[in-house]
Amino acid sequence: MASPSQQLPPGWQAEWDAGNQRYLFIETATGRTQWEPPVQGPTAPIDSVAPSVSPPPAHSTSKRRQYAAGQTQAYYGAADGIAAGFEAGYGGAAPQQQAQPQGQLFTPGLAGEQLFAGQQQQQPAYYGPEADYGGGPGYVQQQQGPIYGQQLQGPPGQAPQIGALADQFGQMGMGMGGQKPLQLQTINLLTSPPDPRELSRPPPEIRLPPNACLSPNPAANADPSYLRCTLNAIPTTSNLLNKSKIPLGLVITPYRSLNEGESAVPLVTDTIIARCRRCRTYINPFVQFIDGGNRWRCCMCNMSNEVPQLFDWDQVRNQPGDRWARDELNHSTVEFVAPTEYMVRAPQPAVYVILIDVSHTAIQSGMVATATRTILENLDRIPNEDNRTKIAIICFDISLYFFSMPPGTTESTMLVVSDTDDVFLPKPTDLLVNLTEARASLEALLGRINDMFVENITVGSAMGPALQAGFKLMAPIGGQIMVLSTILPTVGAGALKNREDAKILGTSKESNLLQAASPFYKTFAIECSRAQVSVDMFLFSSAYQDVASLAYLPHYTSGQTYFYPAFNAARSEDAIKFAHEFGEVLAMPIMLEAVQRVRASKGLRMASFHGNFFVRSTDLLAMPAVPQDQSYAIEIQIEDTITAPFVMFQVAVLHTTCYGERRIRVINLALPTTSNLSELYASADQVAIATLLANKAVERCITHSLENSREAVFAKLVEIFSAFKAGMTAAGAGASAQLSISENLKMLPVLILGLLKNVGIRQSAQIPPDLRAYAQALLTSLPSQLLMPYINACFYSLHNMAPEAGTVGENGVIMPVPLPLSSERLERHGLYLIEDGQTMFLWVGRDAVPQLVMDVFNLASYEALRGGKTTLPVLDNPFSQRVNAVIQKSREMRRGVYYPQLYVVKEDGEMALRLWALSFLIQDRADVMPSYQQFVNQLKDKVNGASNGY
Repeated sequence: MASPSQQLPPGWQAEWDAGNQRYLFIETATGRTQWEPPVQGPTAPIDSVAPSVSPPPAHSTSKRRQYAAGQTQAYYGAADGIAAGFEAGYGGAAPQQQAQPQGQLFTPGLAGEQLFAGQQQQQPAYYGPEADYGGGPGYVQQQQGPIYGQQLQGPPGQAPQIGALADQFGQMGMGMGGQKPLQLQTINLLTSPPDPRELSRPPPEIRLPPNACLSPNPAANADPSYLRCTLNAIPTTSNLLNKSKIPLGLVITPYRSLNEGESAVPLVTDTIIARCRRCRTYINPFVQFIDGGNRWRCCMCNMSNEVPQLFDWDQVRNQPGDRWARDELNHSTVEFVAPTEYMVRAPQPAVYVILIDVSHTAIQSGMVATATRTILENLDRIPNEDNRTKIAIICFDISLYFFSMPPGTTESTMLVVSDTDDVFLPKPTDLLVNLTEARASLEALLGRINDMFVENITVGSAMGPALQAGFKLMAPIGGQIMVLSTILPTVGAGALKNREDAKILGTSKESNLLQAASPFYKTFAIECSRAQVSVDMFLFSSAYQDVASLAYLPHYTSGQTYFYPAFNAARSEDAIKFAHEFGEVLAMPIMLEAVQRVRASKGLRMASFHGNFFVRSTDLLAMPAVPQDQSYAIEIQIEDTITAPFVMFQVAVLHTTCYGERRIRVINLALPTTSNLSELYASADQVAIATLLANKAVERCITHSLENSREAVFAKLVEIFSAFKAGMTAAGAGASAQLSISENLKMLPVLILGLLKNVGIRQSAQIPPDLRAYAQALLTSLPSQLLMPYINACFYSLHNMAPEAGTVGENGVIMPVPLPLSSERLERHGLYLIEDGQTMFLWVGRDAVPQLVMDVFNLASYEALRGGKTTLPVLDNPFSQRVNAVIQKSREMRRGVYYPQLYVVKEDGEMALRLWALSFLIQDRADVMPSYQQFVNQLKDKVNGASNGY
């Protein structure tokens, strides 16, 4: 018998739809579909379209699902069935004036008028619940257009001609599918100074082809605070991407915290999980239902899959359910409760082993007293809803101190292990105890630990053996180790030596100080990762502590490093900062024993990964714990020409909640494809680009050198501007007096300048290695919302802020308008706030009027003011309350546990403090680093030079 494929263009196939008694023509590369022409008359034979082709045998439909009344017709596409579907809640009353053409694919969720009239209409833009710094609200615009699959043109009773097919397919939404492309707006950076408010705007709009999405829900595509791409239109070829010079990558924050008023991620509890049987993609709002609703076509690989039997069944009410109301078809981010086949063991409880340094230095600094008090105060906040949480306390100096806490008593016993060469557990039970059962003895112990060691004169640290002991204690289960250390590890495994050498700072050898000095930390981290153990480091040293080596543990176990240089609890500001951050970490709900994989449409490949995890296989990221608001960056390669009108990225994180439930979090991002260079530039997301480049810069510091890293970052910026000039401006390859770029990239140079001036990679011979290593840990783990101010601080003028600034508006405290980061804005009588999410400076001009000093500091004059760390008083006057409100809002407005300390800086005060504050004003010249104006001129010269040989 003849096959329909003999009459179709290459790359198309025919699939029999038993429900409609039709063949569905499918383009295998893109998944686009086209019905065969309608049957002419009730008795017209099937072979009027495809002569001598028989329909599939009758038994092929024997397993067809029986839908509830009213659903069957809706799925099969009969006009009266659709009317019934709309009556049942698909979007309003069914229009009566026009019937749907037979043989047309039914696309649910559209307004009835759009569905029948086939007119392209535009939904209003949607702004997400909050304006995240560096990305703003999730901006998704859904557009509905003509339904795919109009009748093929051609004489009745004849097979469709290839030419007619081609014409028809050309109208089906190739490329942008009839969408208006993003308009490129070019600006001259030499005459357009950077405006800090630009960074609070949303990324370029995502314009998907018509009918790409099943759902009109504006939350159907990923919010940039979860998942964002450096390009919001994906080039169809690697040549086009190379021509633009823009790096292609994803920035992922899979477990971001929720601000007040934000909706939780929807949870699918029925354990009905539909996945593609070829590529294992989870069903999402961008798949396509075919075969009368019985099958779905994967948006990644175009495989046709059966819809699970219970997909349309409401298990709560035990009745037929509404498919189109399912969360996984309406939300970009969703969690599934995982069935047993997703588990290799029962979900683990939350387990915390806290290692506390009790050496002389730790006791004297007040760290031990502050830490134990913080744990005690936060016991009720530690995740323990299922009463399965376990906890252990191990203290260490040059020996290890274990505590046996029998349940049902307030007594505890200290067991000392002084053999640090061969670590063992002195008792098999009562060391790792149930938090609920042993609460009384744990509280009593925490109240006594500081007193036990208050006269300890031991100087030395067996941190490595303590880590090994903690690992032995929890390895069968997994969990979190929290290490609190004040000095360099000196005893046993992982012992380190002071390698700080001022002579090599600022030289090519400095990068050696940013690598681990001992292989113990990487090998032990990989052991931890294998056993589902995560490590967080809290470091307090006033001397060299080798943060670079110790940070390897959090880096490979998906933990985090926290650094408190020269910590002294006698200063209330130090104690408050540590207590706040440690308490937030203890109370943080975390994902446990997690693995993450990112899938992408055909032709795209995940090339390299940046962040805190261990790459277990080519693309499987092992994360023993996923803390909230930790970010990861992935570079992407285009391997084959992309022919689909849009591409998909899907992040899947299989994890156990800290409440003992196995879940899968799925985040979906659909982006249109383009072969247009101008559209590529118009879709570029400068915040995502800067985040990816920050990750790459840190990696290059360690593999090459700091100088090489800075050169590579600047060279990438030159490449982007040179490519834009050559491809998008009239100057082409010639010299130009302008420095042109698309408006959506106008802040990229100032972000790159901020990165180059950041402590993590800045050229300087004065930066201690510990501070540099900690800054690099932040650059590779902060989400974009925190990273942008970290490299491009916020700068506010407080003495003349608008009357409403610092007062409470509809969306909370109203912030002042941010200023450009230049000392030109500093007035001698002014009061300014400079903050980067980690540190805050209150700059007071030398001519500040006495009334301002009195209102803010409760002091008689500027001369009475002292610079340094401070806690600002809240005084009984409106200006004091507004200034305090702005400072408090700055501390609360971003995600994460960080509590920035406040420093008062007098204009004529301590030199070191002034220089530190002024280093945040990145548009000024500092040391060997150029001002912003010098930087863009240097960039222009490089671009003109590169263009000549481009």
